[in-house]
Formats: sequence, C-alpha cells, structure tokens
Amino acid sequence: FMAALEKAGILDDTAIVLSSDHGFFLGEWRFYDKRFMHEPSIRVPMAIRYPRLARGGLAPSQMALNIDLSPTVLELAGVKIPDWFQGRSLVPFMKGTSPVSWRKDWLYEYYEYPFFEHVKPHRGVRTDRYKLIHYFLPPQDYELYDLQLDPGDLHNLANDPAHGKLKQQLIDRLAELRRETGDEYENQDPKA
Repeated sequence: FMAALEKAGILDDTAIVLSSDHGFFLGEWRFYDKRFMHEPSIRVPMAIRYPRLARGGLAPSQMALNIDLSPTVLELAGVKIPDWFQGRSLVPFMKGTSPVSWRKDWLYEYYEYPFFEHVKPHRGVRTDRYKLIHYFLPPQDYELYDLQLDPGDLHNLANDPAHGKLKQQLIDRLAELRRETGDEYENQDPKA
C-alpha cells in the first residue's frame, strides 16, 4: 500500500490512519473476547501518518476514542464537522498542540446480552486515573480501579469505604455522560 502511494507520488499527501475497533483479551483474567471494559479490551492502537501536517514522533497523552476518527478525517478533507458528532478532531494534536478543552472522561457501554459471549451488560466511566464499571442487571455490581496504582485492573476498590466518595462521584458522572450522549437504554434485563 505504502509503496503504491509512493510510486504514485502521493505518499506524503495522504493521511494514513492505523487503528482498531477494539482491544482483545487473549487469556488475561482467563477471558478470551473483547466486550469487557477492562484495559486489554478498551485500549486500541492509533497512529496517524500525514507528513504534510504532523511531524513524526508525536505521542499525546490525552484520551482519544474511535469516535474521534470521523471528525479528524472530515477536518483533514476540509469538510465541516456536524455539530451532533460526539467525537472531536485529532488535528490539533497532529499539529503538536493541545486543545484548550479536551475530554476528561468517557462513557463505555455494552448490552448485547445474552447473545455472543454472555457478557453481563455493563456501562462505565473512564478517566485518566480511574475507571468505574457498573453491571446494571440484578444482582447489580460495581468495579472501581485506580489505574495509576493498578494499571491491570486487578484490585477492585468499589466496596472499600475509603473510596466511597470517589465511587459516588463517578456514579454521578456516569449518569451525566448518559444524559450528554442521549443514552436512554434502561437498566432492565434485555431478555424480559
């Protein structure tokens, strides 16, 4: 592919994006799938090559999501980004700058139960440092991780009284994110 672009003389004028739609468990936690909100599943590669705009070696630390790819491609093409898009263009990062405001957290949701791998429906909020997961079908359960101290999601802090205030703040933020994104999926068993 790259050789064909180079032969055509358009390699450096072509934006090339490498990413994935999901991560994948390959034995971590004895899981084999992609549907849980744990780090092996939600972390995906993302690399953009476009020498006309981006110099090599940039590695921003802000959280980018797959929903940011469409607005990025539209901006690169000079097309207006629709106001209703939830994603944001990554072009400022490609230019080596950081937007004044960028996401501090994001919503995750999975509810295709009981199909596929029988993963219990859940939603959560991920910040730079923390992750809260809510399994919302009875019996409801929560998981809370401090990713700075526990990057492997191994020590669930949800039932630790010392983290009660943080847990409630993240529960509240999860509700806000659902409102912001128009998520109206009910907390009920989809089989019913």
